[in-house]
Amino acid sequence: MKFQSFSKAPGILLLALLAALPAGADSAELDRAAVAAFSAEMQTKHGFNAEALGQTLARVERRDLILATIAKPAEHKPWHVYRPIFLTAERINAGATFWATNAATLAAAEKTYGVPASIIVAIIGVETFYGRNTGNFGVLEALGTLAFHYPPRAPFFRSELENFLLLARDENLDALVPKGSYAGAMGLPQFMPSSFRAYAVDFDGDGHRDIWRNPADAIGSAGNYLARHGWVRGAPIAVPVLGNPGNQALASAKVDLQRTVAQYRGQGVRAVEPVDDQLMAVLLAYENRDGAEYWLGFKNFYAITRYNRSPKYALAVTQLADAIDKARQRQPAASPAP
Repeated sequence: MKFQSFSKAPGILLLALLAALPAGADSAELDRAAVAAFSAEMQTKHGFNAEALGQTLARVERRDLILATIAKPAEHKPWHVYRPIFLTAERINAGATFWATNAATLAAAEKTYGVPASIIVAIIGVETFYGRNTGNFGVLEALGTLAFHYPPRAPFFRSELENFLLLARDENLDALVPKGSYAGAMGLPQFMPSSFRAYAVDFDGDGHRDIWRNPADAIGSAGNYLARHGWVRGAPIAVPVLGNPGNQALASAKVDLQRTVAQYRGQGVRAVEPVDDQLMAVLLAYENRDGAEYWLGFKNFYAITRYNRSPKYALAVTQLADAIDKARQRQPAASPAP
């Protein structure tokens, strides 16, 4: 994913971006030459009918709102602004309810993949508020816009467009129907098409991989994704460290596990709780209004960043998971899903 997964900008931001566009300027046809070349390539590589595919893509419009939104992702916000988007009482309590409603499925996913139920719930909570906000853009519209009109990531999105068309053919879907995010991420867990093809699972065994309407498949797919990206059953995710003036120089901008806990400790980094000295770790800084806070992330933290590369995303998921777990223990049990 990841761009395998994209956290959505708040609805207010989307409305503001739309309002800022000139009247009638939000849509136009896709680049005809680029569409023709892509359609011919899909025929050569995968046996698509180039003429028919070109006619389908001719029904898709370029959306300037998509281009404006992708230029301002939520992950560019400082931590003290980013965190409150996801760590709200409403999202935490809704997560506890989602967990209670899908308890049997989540327990099965945790047993199968080794990923805690709380993490799976938190990812679905961050991505789509447990299915409330799965996106209102046509997936073909989003991917077509970005594949042919967003030069910074055009090769990536052309590949995702290719994967989406293959997915639609494999799953017998009308490519014009599925909805998703401004970047083409789909369903409750917001999988990009390449991730769907590689990691989505039919977790309830009904013969379909439905991450749009079926929480069981969404839960199993998220668990499978993390497991396939190195999740270690029972291992820690991240721990905060004590404040130290030397932390700033040691902090990394990327989640790159290059030192052991012992090596960090030898440089003055002190975790607030005991952790195995031999664990590979990365020291990360998070910007608050009154200075930075620092965390050590481990292999499971890295696995979360395979879902979304942002360290802010991974820490938000980790903290939301912990908060949901605590809230669940306070809530009465909900009726299980049929």
